[in-house]
Amino acid sequence: MDRNNTQRNNSHETMIKGSAWMTFGSIVSRILGAIYIIPWYAWMGSYGNLANALTAKSYNIYSLFIIISTAGIPGAVAKQVAKYNALNEYRVGRKLFRHGLFLMTIFGIVAAAFMYVASPILAGGDSRQIPILHSLSYAVLIIPILSIMRGYFQGYADMMPSAMSQFVEQLARVAWMLLTAYFIMQVQHGSYLKAVIQSNLAAAVGALFGIGLLMWFLFKRRASLNGLIENSNNAIDVSTGSLFNEIIAQSIPFIIIDSGITFFQLIDQYTFHPMLAMFVHASSDQIESWYALFGLNANKLIMIIISVATAMAVTAIPLLSAAHARRDYRDIANQIENTLELFFFVMIPASLGMAAISKPIYTIFYGYDPLGSSVLYLSAFTAISLGSFTVLMAILQGLSENGLAIKYLVIGLVIKMLVQLPMIKLFKVYGPLIATNIGLALTIWLSLEHLQMKYNYDSNRTARRFVGISCFSIIMFLIVTGVVYFGGIIFSPEKRFSAMILVALGVGVGSIFYILITLKTSLAQKVLGHKIESIALKLHIKV
Repeated sequence: MDRNNTQRNNSHETMIKGSAWMTFGSIVSRILGAIYIIPWYAWMGSYGNLANALTAKSYNIYSLFIIISTAGIPGAVAKQVAKYNALNEYRVGRKLFRHGLFLMTIFGIVAAAFMYVASPILAGGDSRQIPILHSLSYAVLIIPILSIMRGYFQGYADMMPSAMSQFVEQLARVAWMLLTAYFIMQVQHGSYLKAVIQSNLAAAVGALFGIGLLMWFLFKRRASLNGLIENSNNAIDVSTGSLFNEIIAQSIPFIIIDSGITFFQLIDQYTFHPMLAMFVHASSDQIESWYALFGLNANKLIMIIISVATAMAVTAIPLLSAAHARRDYRDIANQIENTLELFFFVMIPASLGMAAISKPIYTIFYGYDPLGSSVLYLSAFTAISLGSFTVLMAILQGLSENGLAIKYLVIGLVIKMLVQLPMIKLFKVYGPLIATNIGLALTIWLSLEHLQMKYNYDSNRTARRFVGISCFSIIMFLIVTGVVYFGGIIFSPEKRFSAMILVALGVGVGSIFYILITLKTSLAQKVLGHKIESIALKLHIKV
């Protein structure tokens, strides 16, 4: 019994530590990916929204190709390496990695070649997208290698290398984007399309830097990794053919599930323009600009907070897989509770906070735009649905419930497609976001119901903490909304510098309130573990 409790406590600590590293990597990468837009958007001049619309559409296609080219293998390798590690079969995990690396190279070459050749069709009649898709195909060639290297480290629940590689990858990518955009638009006074092409080529540049860093980590850790392999049980002998079959069988569900959010975005990409044109009289460029408001502008900002969900999802899969391999159902239930509570603790206040500062933060990145700010406001709430979906799909994957996860995803997509037209008719530019929330709501509900019935996690405990987190987050939202409203009387949210002051005030006041109230009520200690009590002591907070 004590051994099981120790195992669960270690799993909780590993999840907190892993989530912290992955959250760092994801959030810092997303922040870099959002901050660059301020000068980049300004350098595009009057073409800003059009450039963003082209980037958003190309990136949606690119994201799908990345998932297909990696074939879900990095996630599958992380899951299977964790499984064999839990059985002290580290040698099999190493063999899995090497075979997966070979598959990644092949899939990358095939996917990149197909994307390059098929670009005229994928562009959907917009010739401007063809060279952009060509530039992104180079990233499709090499990112599969980067992804599987991350998956190998994640299989050991070692999230730091993945997090640091994300940061370095994004730093190199943003540097290339800004340097080329400035040179083309400000020095050469050239075409915005050329600048967009180079900005998308930056994905390949960043990937090369990420691979270089991971190779360095593998070199530094070779002694400890080799030591684990030497002390393996070596009781399992898996043939090369069996390994390939195992990797592919596990990877196919990852392709479909990891494409989930991209599928929702692709529905918007291919239906928003023709559907909205049925109900409004506007030029093609105007509709494209409206698409950019939620398809890229708002999406880029909410992905900063959605990355929190992604970080926890990556951490949860190997831990759940290891517990599943041990058939430790109490630990599985405990992991489900910990994952959901940690997600709610961070995601709900972050999303509501983003909504509260939507007007000034939109001004900072894109200039003052009442419609854009309103779209970001709704997108911030949508982030909770997208994040919940990401985490729940990861939990189901970690528990080898792949078929069920795919079924729930398909149900959500079907609902999204059915309500897309009426929502666009009723709510115009807001329609796609509302349709996404409706589709995701059913998927989320079905997933939670299944997990409760099969694994009997303590839903009452999770519900109580969810209510507490939601209440504190709503109070924080109202406080920050008041700060932004009354502060807006002195500092105009329509000007970039004064908008920065408003955002700083809102984030500062909201963060202080949420941290203090959750520490004072012991909610933070319950969710994050007793190690957080040292922070409460330093702040002289008595529970």
